[in-house]
Amino acid sequence: MKRFKFILILFTLLCFTSLNVNASTFKADARTKRIPAGTLFRLEFLNGVSTYSGGVGDAFSATLKNEQANDSGVILPLGSVVRGSIGDVKTSKRFSRGAKLYLDFDHIVTPTGRQIPLDMAVCAFDKIYFDGGLYKNLGYGEALKKNYNRAVEITKNSTEYGLSVRDSHPGLHYLTTPVCAIGGFIGGAGYLIGDSIADIFRKGEEVQINAGDIIDVKLLNPIDVPVY
Repeated sequence: MKRFKFILILFTLLCFTSLNVNASTFKADARTKRIPAGTLFRLEFLNGVSTYSGGVGDAFSATLKNEQANDSGVILPLGSVVRGSIGDVKTSKRFSRGAKLYLDFDHIVTPTGRQIPLDMAVCAFDKIYFDGGLYKNLGYGEALKKNYNRAVEITKNSTEYGLSVRDSHPGLHYLTTPVCAIGGFIGGAGYLIGDSIADIFRKGEEVQINAGDIIDVKLLNPIDVPVY
C-alpha cells in the first residue's frame, strides 16, 4: 500500500513538472503585437443587418479592408474576418421617430486562427446617437426642420425663376418676380403644413446595412495579437 502511494505521488510530480515545462516553453515562444486603442478599422460587411428584419443576437461578419501593421510587419492582413451580432434594436414609431441599430463586435480571427475579443464602436455612419445607436432620423422635431428648409427652398427657387426673365425680357421681371415669390411662398407653406401633418402619422426611417457596405469602426481598447 505504501509503495502504491509512493508511485502515485511520484507520477503526479512528474506530470506537474511536464506541464510547467510545456507552459514555460509556450510562453517563451509566444509573442504579441499590440494594436492601440483609437485605431480605425475599415470593415466591409459580408451580410446585411437592419432594424426592419433583424433581431437581437443575429450574427454578422465583415472583412478588414485596411491592414493593420507596425514597423516590424503586418499584424492583421487584409481580409481578416470580424464577427459580431446585433446588440439591440429600437423599432421605428409614429411622429417620424426612426429606428436605432446597436452593433456588438465580438472578435477578429488572426492569421494563426486565434480569436481575439474586440471592443469597438462605429465612428462613421449617417447619424450616431450618443449611446452608440445608428439611426437615420430622430423624431418629429427633425422632420419639421427638414420640411421648413424644403419650404424655404421652394420659395427661393420660385423667386429666382421670376427674376431670371430679366435677361430675356428686360423690365418684365418687375412683374414676374413678386408673382413668383408669392406663388412660391404659398406653395412652400402648403408643403410645410401638409408634410408636417403627414409626419405625425408617418413612421421614422429604418436602418439598413447591406452586404458590401463599408463602415469605419474604432478600437476602444487595445488588443494584443499573438504572432509566432
